[in-house]
Amino acid sequence: MHKDEYSVLDGLGLAQLIRQGEVSAQEALATAKSLLQEKNPSLNAMVLSMDTQATKSINAGLPKGPFTGVPFALKDLGMQYKGVVTSNGSRLFRDTVATHDSTLVQRYKDAGLVICGKSNTPEFGLATTTEPVLFGPTHNPWKHGYSSGGSSGGASALVAAGILPMAHASDGGGSIRIPASCCGLVGLKPTRGRIPLGPTQLEGWGGLSTTHAITKSVRDSAALLDISAGPELGSPYQVTEQTGSFLDCVSKPLAQQKIGLCLTTFNGADIDQEVAEITKANARQLENLGHFVELINVDLNTDNVRDAHGMIALSHLGAMLNAKQTELGRVITQEDIELGSWQNYQYAKEISAPEYAAAAAMIHQHGRVIDTLLASLDCLLTPTMACLPLAHGRIDMMAEDPSTYTPLLLQTLGFTALFNDTGHPAISIPMGMSKNGLPVGSQLVAKASEEGKLLQLAGQIEAAGLFTSLSF
Repeated sequence: MHKDEYSVLDGLGLAQLIRQGEVSAQEALATAKSLLQEKNPSLNAMVLSMDTQATKSINAGLPKGPFTGVPFALKDLGMQYKGVVTSNGSRLFRDTVATHDSTLVQRYKDAGLVICGKSNTPEFGLATTTEPVLFGPTHNPWKHGYSSGGSSGGASALVAAGILPMAHASDGGGSIRIPASCCGLVGLKPTRGRIPLGPTQLEGWGGLSTTHAITKSVRDSAALLDISAGPELGSPYQVTEQTGSFLDCVSKPLAQQKIGLCLTTFNGADIDQEVAEITKANARQLENLGHFVELINVDLNTDNVRDAHGMIALSHLGAMLNAKQTELGRVITQEDIELGSWQNYQYAKEISAPEYAAAAAMIHQHGRVIDTLLASLDCLLTPTMACLPLAHGRIDMMAEDPSTYTPLLLQTLGFTALFNDTGHPAISIPMGMSKNGLPVGSQLVAKASEEGKLLQLAGQIEAAGLFTSLSF
């Protein structure tokens, strides 16, 4: 298969060619490997090859599913593939081999996906850029030396570079949406509990984190959601089941939507003027499609939003590292992990049970605020990030003084992290380009369990030719 033909296909398009016999799964994998050899040395997006596992799965006969034969990568954070290392982007876990498949990995296999590697991620997913000490930085395919986002930055670079049509990703504060924005792709964070995280870990970061994918097209995100969604034994959250398929939603006609435009960050961070202007232009484009858009303000205590999210996320980091410490039979030291992770670990140790309980109560109140707001709206429109994609080194997790990068970190999270608190579905779509030639995403947010609505609106925008970077 010619690399140029392969690189422009989305997952469903490639699967159709394989199904029709125009290309084989072996040929698709060989093309992906060839592109990886050509591009990955400069991108540093794939950090672990699973060539042996991929070839073995093809030779054994792939299940017939919507993505049979399509090459795919797992993010090297949380997801377990039996017999393969899950490093979590950390030297401390570099030799940790999975003893089982995650529930989601099994669903990917059942859909016919060919899992061929693991993508780069910052240590423990704690940064919005992908520059771990263990593997080094991942470069944005649009501009070398710039971030592909985080924490699913390896995934976004693989897809944007045309090496893979789509890739697994996860999101605990914006880690699907931010990389999608930085690389001009589609990144959907589903409703809390929509996709399983088990069998051993049934929720991530106290419910803040979920998982899905970064894709070239809206339809790929929808089709992946169809094969991924659904409860597992012990699921702690109940989610309203989708009527019909998510894929069908993408092409359904859409009536006028009432959309609230928000240009003020939820954590108090400043917004870049160029980002604000691009988002305003996107609002006008939505109006041209027949939708009603009004500028709104979301009444939240920004300190509470920022502090509650951090307290819950870092408490769970502390629990994970304490468990690793017990497993190793020794005390974890500063030499084991990055300085930023170490500082966060020390902070986590000081969080009391009452403080954690108060933070959990606070994020549920945030959910109530957003539910109340969305009762009178169909969707929210915001920038995905409050800033443009950052150059490497601007968020340095080895810096002695975290205050040197904290304002930038808050800017990247300013519009995304709230919806990890509240559990609402949110999607980043590529609707802008910066003056320096880097993609800028816009975020759409809907009521809980209304991924179908987001996919329907995003599909309409895509079909209207309003995506600014990639088209199919």
